[in-house]
Amino acid sequence: MIPGAETTYVERDGIRLKVFHRGAGPLVLLLHGFPELAYSWRHQFEPLAAAGYTVAAPDQRGFGGSNCPYAVHAYALDELAADAAAIIDSFGEQPAVVIGHDWGAPVAWHTALRFPEKVGAVGSLSVPHARRATAPPLESMRAAADPDHIFYVDYFQQEGLAESEFEADIRSSLLGFMWSISGDAPREERFQPIRRGARFIDSITTPGKLPAWLSEADLQVYVDAFTQSGFRGGLNWYRNVNRNWERSADLAGATVSQPAMFVTGSRDPARGPAAMERLRDVVPDLRVFEVLQGCGHWTQQERPQAVTRLMLEFLHSVHSDSRTM
Repeated sequence: MIPGAETTYVERDGIRLKVFHRGAGPLVLLLHGFPELAYSWRHQFEPLAAAGYTVAAPDQRGFGGSNCPYAVHAYALDELAADAAAIIDSFGEQPAVVIGHDWGAPVAWHTALRFPEKVGAVGSLSVPHARRATAPPLESMRAAADPDHIFYVDYFQQEGLAESEFEADIRSSLLGFMWSISGDAPREERFQPIRRGARFIDSITTPGKLPAWLSEADLQVYVDAFTQSGFRGGLNWYRNVNRNWERSADLAGATVSQPAMFVTGSRDPARGPAAMERLRDVVPDLRVFEVLQGCGHWTQQERPQAVTRLMLEFLHSVHSDSRTM
């Protein structure tokens, strides 16, 4: 599915993860978000491998060719970080550099905190690291919502609701979701707040033609994968936000000590401006910090060359350090 990549399977506690990989050298583990696949990193594989790295990207649990356990708690952040650690172990290249996008970002940060001996450097696209909140996330979202609207994470809590909307027309749902939070969507076609009593799917717009960064063949890869897996697994990640908070009490006040990078788009609704301002407080060795003008949420797909350049800049910095130690 990813040109030039091989595939292997990593098993942990009965969960089988499909991992795409290419190259030889220090390991770079790339973690995708929702609703994506390892395929979202397709543009980074060849140049990272050519630069002397082993690049690996799994379909994370609940997605694509990996197992999709039914239970909500199977998608807690501790489980997802343990998956990443198991993949690192399977390649035998430690410590690894772990970089995530969207939901893959908190998995990357959490892996760095939970398994510091396995993660030599860490980065994220779209979602910055932040200190543990002082209150459960869902309660904070609900308190901040206005009476007429519901936050999308809260909307996703009802099992089966968003699944039925996405799965009624998978191609239209995926394309609309990708388009509405991309950098290309005009203001009137961007994601709209969800009105109470309305459907999530009514808050996105399906464009008449594909954006330049997404071909029909690319879109079909996603359609085929979600036709097979459905959306429950991916949506279950959102259903653990309070559980993740409860289980991370020991990380309150923790900082990420590893070298780090952060890249986002100026039109990315997930970028978290407040968290960006305080990022250096929780990630003191932040070596790359970049806002790509005009880019939306799908960073490594919308701006593949810029993202690859920044990743290589970061990787060379990290491994130059290791060579001089």
